[in-house]
Amino acid sequence: MTDHNDELLAIFSGHETQLRRYLRSKTKSREDVDDLFQEAWIKLARNGAAAIAAPIPYLMRIARTLALDHGRAESRRLGKREVADLLEVADQRAGPEKTAQDRDQLRCLMEIINELPARQRQMLTASRLQQRPHAEIAKEFDLSVRTVELEIRKACDYCRRRLDDKNRI
Repeated sequence: MTDHNDELLAIFSGHETQLRRYLRSKTKSREDVDDLFQEAWIKLARNGAAAIAAPIPYLMRIARTLALDHGRAESRRLGKREVADLLEVADQRAGPEKTAQDRDQLRCLMEIINELPARQRQMLTASRLQQRPHAEIAKEFDLSVRTVELEIRKACDYCRRRLDDKNRI
């Protein structure tokens, strides 16, 4: 085993310039060449028994495979511009003006909801704010589910009309 490693190391070292030149032609940076060069040695040393018959072609095949894999990985990697574009996410928080408008809308809606008859208001609140099922509300008020649906629809329609009226002003 040691004899194989010594022989492989001698072949690897003897072809360092050729191997580095090949890797440099296939990669963009010196660091990539260094990394691929080290990885080539690791693969050659691990598969030393298979490489002994024809070590130079085996070494070049390792280098070619590493360079191809590296190229594929690089093609999938985002560039600086693409990363910058992804990071430029618009702030979707409402500004002070929009926040004030939303608060006014909410205050106005609460006033309108308070104008509803008590039963409609309670059903609307149970359905929309408390997220309770219509069947549960119907049971509470001793009504059919259909009646609850109609009452909630009436309440929503009333609120929508009143909001539209107030927004026109």
